[in-house]
Amino acid sequence: MHTVIFREAVRADLPAIIALLADDVLGKARDFTEVDEAYESAFADISADPRNHLVVADDDGALVGCMQITYIPGLGRHGAERSLIEAVRVRADRRGQGLGREMMRWAIDQAERRGCALVQLTTDKTRADAHRFYRNLGFVASHEGMKLAL
Repeated sequence: MHTVIFREAVRADLPAIIALLADDVLGKARDFTEVDEAYESAFADISADPRNHLVVADDDGALVGCMQITYIPGLGRHGAERSLIEAVRVRADRRGQGLGREMMRWAIDQAERRGCALVQLTTDKTRADAHRFYRNLGFVASHEGMKLAL
């Protein structure tokens, strides 16, 4: 078995990342396509922003997971940053083997090293398994999130 490493995504990873995002119940209902100009532009913007990190789980060259981490400055909590973790995905054949836990622990460790006051995330209300997963990592459903699609 190979050792999975977590690293910043590079442009060559983009097709595999899009496939990971599309390969779940909610992802299948969204409009994921092949790499196009919109994905290229979004990837370039994320890569250029020092507060955004698109991270992949790399198992000897095979991408088996991904997540986006954004560090948000704020005045709350005495000016401390918070870490926002989004788009967490594990390849279907690797689910249930501890990789998601390892990815989240790594992301939390990064936030702690950076001095963040908290780590936050959102998860769709229909994802009961994800809710259980995050609760088991110590996350608390402390707020009601809202979104406005534009």
